[in-house]
Amino acid sequence: MLVLSPWAGALADRADRRRLLIGTQSAAALLSGALAALAWSGRASEWTVIAFAAALGSVVALSQPAQLALVASLVPREAVAQAVALNSVTFNLARAAGPTAAAGVIAWAGVAPAFAINAASYLALVVGLLLVRPAPQARAARPRLRDGIGLLRRNRTLVAYLLVVAGVSAGSDPVNTESPAFAHVFGHTSSWAGTLVGAFGCGAVVGAFVFAGRVAGTRARAAATLAAMAAGMVGFGLAPGLSVAFPALALAGFGYLLSNTAATARLQLAVGEHERGRIMALWSIAFLGVRPAASLLDGSLAGAFGVRAAAVALALPVAAGALAAAWRPAATAGGGPASSGA
Repeated sequence: MLVLSPWAGALADRADRRRLLIGTQSAAALLSGALAALAWSGRASEWTVIAFAAALGSVVALSQPAQLALVASLVPREAVAQAVALNSVTFNLARAAGPTAAAGVIAWAGVAPAFAINAASYLALVVGLLLVRPAPQARAARPRLRDGIGLLRRNRTLVAYLLVVAGVSAGSDPVNTESPAFAHVFGHTSSWAGTLVGAFGCGAVVGAFVFAGRVAGTRARAAATLAAMAAGMVGFGLAPGLSVAFPALALAGFGYLLSNTAATARLQLAVGEHERGRIMALWSIAFLGVRPAASLLDGSLAGAFGVRAAAVALALPVAAGALAAAWRPAATAGGGPASSGA
């Protein structure tokens, strides 16, 4: 993600995004199908899985900016916010149901069928891409990697939106990385990790359906959603058991979804069609590119101070973002871009 996303953003602004996605999703299906075949034959060693993960990550890096930019091409401009929110619903439905479904498939049929089902999921998206007809794409003549940085220099508010995206992505890492360890902390087996992830995803889905498309809010709303995520993650980190962890995770997922959706929709609407791929490449770096670093930090803190301390520590930047959104200098109280906030 960190290495390829800038090139992928320029490619998404130059090439036909729909055709690019059909190619990348077909490649992802082939990779997952090959891994399923190797697993069936008993040849999927640790290094084989790592190599396929790197290859699949490269494919995702190439496809992510085009996939996000294409969303805005499927609906009128006034419906972009709703489209971004509904796109988040699909992601978080998968986040809620995926780990549990995967555990069930592996317990019932084994690892290889789970990889095969994953391959089929990519083909389902290919079929969807063949059926849709996005609006004509305004392509950039010669997009350059440095043009994305130029967008940030011309509009500093975009930096704030990207910081929100990076903050909520890093702040949610304990849900992904430390759920098995938290399951043990709460006195249960690792199989409960999927239900912890599912609780977070359920809160996100509720947030998407309740507030889908309401992104033109104030700084107060941004502060509230970021504060909800921070409070939920702190509550999860300090929870004595599952009875507190589940509602805390649902609250965190709720705030996470609303904060991320608002920032993402504003990024899409703040640039031209021919620039959307490059700004979504920066989004990919902020949302997905920070995850490896966040996971390393999360794991290091958990190893040194315990998983509870790690969850609380990674929630602190989100809480700082809430305070920054709530604080408004007197000079901007009358309105203007500074008062609209992230």
